[in-house]
Amino acid sequence: MNKICIIGGCGHVGLPLGLAFASKGFFVTLVDLNSSAIDKVNKGELPFKEDGAEELLKSLVPKKIIASNDITLVKNQDVVIFVTGTPVDEHHTPKINEVLKVIRSYKKSLSKEQLIILRSTLFPGSTELIVKELENLLEETKLAFCPERILQGKALEEIFALPQIVAANSDKAYNEAAELFLKISPKIIRMEPREAELVKLMTNTWRYLEFAVSNAFYMIAENDGLDFYKIYKAIKDDYPRAKHFPSAGLTAGPCLFKDTMQLSAFYQNNFFLGQSAMLVNEGLPNFLIQQLEKKLGSLAEKQIALLGMTFKANNDDTRVSLSFKIKKILEFRMAKVLTHDPYLQNKMSLQETINSADGIILGVPHDEYKGIVPTAPYIDCWGIWPR
Repeated sequence: MNKICIIGGCGHVGLPLGLAFASKGFFVTLVDLNSSAIDKVNKGELPFKEDGAEELLKSLVPKKIIASNDITLVKNQDVVIFVTGTPVDEHHTPKINEVLKVIRSYKKSLSKEQLIILRSTLFPGSTELIVKELENLLEETKLAFCPERILQGKALEEIFALPQIVAANSDKAYNEAAELFLKISPKIIRMEPREAELVKLMTNTWRYLEFAVSNAFYMIAENDGLDFYKIYKAIKDDYPRAKHFPSAGLTAGPCLFKDTMQLSAFYQNNFFLGQSAMLVNEGLPNFLIQQLEKKLGSLAEKQIALLGMTFKANNDDTRVSLSFKIKKILEFRMAKVLTHDPYLQNKMSLQETINSADGIILGVPHDEYKGIVPTAPYIDCWGIWPR
């Protein structure tokens, strides 16, 4: 197996994986519909921020890795990796048919000799449905589910460092997938498909619950006029059982909330802990604005600086960022919102934004914001500015 094709390969999951395999001698084809991302990759440029990836890309393109929108290239591959996850609809119900549609769209390019790998989040039971779909198309298939569990921005580092979970529809598919991932992973953990699907969902849900606990504690303390971070530091100070207690903060991004809702759907909407976490994390933007109103009174016609529009610090990804929810609520309060983010295009400089503001909300704790000492009233749920 020397030739690998990654469907959706120019994205945050596919591109780091492709670079990892290409660095080990495989020839990798990234098939994607995003023409801008394809052009950048083929020029040796990253379409997004990822530590250590651009230098590696420049050294591998085009000898070991290329990007293309030509789906017919899939025919000549030994391994085909789909990074399409299960989306959810407006009611947070998993849309499994969307995943099946993607698989069907490649049916003319797939063969029973190829190892087909599913890489992204799947609703429990999806792998079994996809096996049946592929068997209807190809008579027989070698299918593996090998979920990613990487931290965006640190993907390359973690691909090589983390154990790889491998589930498959047969021993042959498992053996081939395990052999492949041992080229880039230190350890293989074999599981059944539904178990592996739950590992992925529960991993992200666990993180979502952790942040919800911190955010709930933050709101309890601050609502009473107390300094949450003074309490937080006392809890963690030389106390080993609080070692991994995260700070408060806006909890967003494309995975944590979505996967928590998928796990809830899998449990027939009886996962009340996950639903409560959603109410806490999604309710934090409203709480922050209410806290600013306590300091400023009515926000109507006031200029409010919102610093940080991405979904996490020191990154350029805005997907499902709660800063945009804050912006909408502020606008509903008739405030004039001044947004700034060092990783995005801005109308004003950081200093101009701060100087023009009647009040400030810190949306994301980018490193560029850590040295600021605001003079206008501000809300910082991250605890990086003076309390």
